[in-house]
Amino acid sequence: MGNNKLLYIAGVLVVGVIILVMIIFLGRIGGTPEGGQRVELTFWGVFDSEENFRSSINAYQSQNPQIRISYRQFSFEDYEKSLVNAFADGTGPDIFMIHNTWLPKHKGKIAPLPQQIMGEKAPLFTLKDFKDQFVDVAEQDLLIGNEIYGLPLYVDTLGLYYNKDIFNSLGIANSPKTWSEFNDAVEKVPISENNIISRSGAAIGTARNVNRSTDILSLLMLQSGVPMTNDDYASAEFTKIIDRQDVGQVALEYYTDFANPAKRVYTWNNAQHYSVDAFQEGLAAMMFNYAHQVSLLRSKAPRLNFSVAPMPQLNASQIINYASYWAPTVSKFSKNSTAAWKFLVYLSSAPGVVPYNNSAGHPVARRDLVDQQQNEPEIGVFAKQALSAKSWYQIDNLAVENILADLIDDVNFKRRTVAEALRAAENKITLLMQRQ
Repeated sequence: MGNNKLLYIAGVLVVGVIILVMIIFLGRIGGTPEGGQRVELTFWGVFDSEENFRSSINAYQSQNPQIRISYRQFSFEDYEKSLVNAFADGTGPDIFMIHNTWLPKHKGKIAPLPQQIMGEKAPLFTLKDFKDQFVDVAEQDLLIGNEIYGLPLYVDTLGLYYNKDIFNSLGIANSPKTWSEFNDAVEKVPISENNIISRSGAAIGTARNVNRSTDILSLLMLQSGVPMTNDDYASAEFTKIIDRQDVGQVALEYYTDFANPAKRVYTWNNAQHYSVDAFQEGLAAMMFNYAHQVSLLRSKAPRLNFSVAPMPQLNASQIINYASYWAPTVSKFSKNSTAAWKFLVYLSSAPGVVPYNNSAGHPVARRDLVDQQQNEPEIGVFAKQALSAKSWYQIDNLAVENILADLIDDVNFKRRTVAEALRAAENKITLLMQRQ
């Protein structure tokens, strides 16, 4: 009897151990690669604060109690270097934000969204879902072939900021809708006979003291029909002739004319205050910038009577705006990449992204949210423009920005003619592309 009892107890213990092992094993292979175990996801970003994401993260964690997400904000100056160093050290985040121009440079660090997850019948998020849900520029920036490398949470665009008090005093009733009307508005802001600028019509024409000067130039080139690069992204095409016209030269000359004392539209030079400061101080009637400047101006200059309007267009029948935004993606080094992508699919959905956009003050990237946001004061301008936003392939955005800034300087300081400067910039960017 004693031996039988011992055998019974031993049998129970063996069965218990087998069941425990099976539970652990099945937990590891079931559902997702991370299974039902607790998963810690690290999320790095720039500009957005933890508070901006808090509501969306809390909602997702309440639905998925095994997931914990920690967000860390970096300064823009430190972010890219910190990211590269962390990945080199093996301490990088699971999720990180990339600028919409970064994919060519950082593609090798990214795990594309999985088209199928083992053990799940339906795909997590399809290419059709992406194209149906987001504005077109996101497809241009975040897809390579049939693979999804990021999910946009918002899309910002350049807009026209104008000082209403200055406009009223000069009898300018409406914001300019075309570049021709923009020229007229600029010319109404007087400068002295000695070309001394006490108040500028617009902060435009130079490189170093105009915030996002290279974006403004890029927009003018795109509106003019400059292809920017060839179809296989092997070379820049700034000097390509379109309809018997050197449209790149036309765009560059138009931009730099505002800093040329010999031109009727002369209104800006390198001696002016930085563009955002000049506008804030009432020393510039107009400037171009993104939606995030609205809240900054309201905070820094609460008495400034300004408004925002759509960007002037070259052709009213073909609206083209310029995009700049950050989108989250997943590291290829992450051990929890499936869980990370599942969170991003939620975060970019309407329930996930609305609290984030409301907190951060961003224009939406989702088509189904444009209608409700475009009627909002100030931010509505940018939401509507997202539908017509464009960007262009930049192999290394910081290097490209420096080349375009030098291009503007070459013309303004008469180091090269417009044609020579454009050709030199084209050659430099082509060389960058061919080195990759």
